[in-house]
Amino acid sequence: IYNMKTKLFFSSFCIFLLCLTSNGVLAQADVDSTEYVQEKMYVIFPYNGGEFMGKIIKKDDKEVTIKTKDRGKVTIPKYEIKEIREVNENELSNKGEFKPDELFSTRYFLTTNGLSMEKGEHYVLWSLYGPEAHFAVTKNFNVGIMTTWFGVPIVGSAKYTLKLGEEVNLGLGVLAGTGSWAAPDFALGVSYAALTIGNRKANINFTAGYGFFTNNNRSSGNPVLSIAGMAKVGKKISIVFDSFYIPDVTSRRNYNYNTNTYQTTNYPFIILIPGIRVQGENNKAFQFGFAGISAEGEFAPFPIPYLGWFRKF
Repeated sequence: IYNMKTKLFFSSFCIFLLCLTSNGVLAQADVDSTEYVQEKMYVIFPYNGGEFMGKIIKKDDKEVTIKTKDRGKVTIPKYEIKEIREVNENELSNKGEFKPDELFSTRYFLTTNGLSMEKGEHYVLWSLYGPEAHFAVTKNFNVGIMTTWFGVPIVGSAKYTLKLGEEVNLGLGVLAGTGSWAAPDFALGVSYAALTIGNRKANINFTAGYGFFTNNNRSSGNPVLSIAGMAKVGKKISIVFDSFYIPDVTSRRNYNYNTNTYQTTNYPFIILIPGIRVQGENNKAFQFGFAGISAEGEFAPFPIPYLGWFRKF
């Protein structure tokens, strides 16, 4: 038990050191140094959230004027502008509307991915099962804490992300938890790597890790696998899919009539959750999904839907 706990916290410490020795702050684009073509479409991101898409018709030392489709001409002071960039075709819906980045795209229903949270993108998630909070310490490193409404268990998390390519990201993370007041001798941990292909509008994620728990001088461990993804299909709507796979973790005793003996067969534990996320405002979102669970070789729908409320702070 001691060795397992030591390895878990050693992994957490290594990830933390990796964060401290890396540069997680990216240089901000210089708005003044960019030249704009009047025939092209651009999107302006203010510091206070939201976006303006259209053609830039005026730009001087103090402000930028953009002609939008839904709000007409909008003049924005330069000190309020975080970023200006050209709009790509894959960022437009079938109606020609700009599809903003999914603010909470680093998270599915249960699992996370290799995408990085921007510094300051802290958020809370309230669900029927319990609350959790996540904090972006730097662009590449975030920490979090989660629990149930009963406070059992309490789990802390840490994740460091690496950009491997234009749309390929890797996340290295660890979770460590305790049974808290109800089961102080219970401890659990998961270390994982998440490979994400795509961006904050559409992505697919592959996660592999190893989880274990200890309780009353007993310990057990299993590999953990997951495939998840999301796709933004409109300005406010995203389709989200999540899964969880633990091999040979459930078992059933079956009677063999040929040998007149009982035989134990191991089965995987599987969770599948398809759902929808609705981001009505820039700093909040709501998602719901229906889970199916396979255990002991039988598959059944979970009777309680997964409901979650995201809120940035």
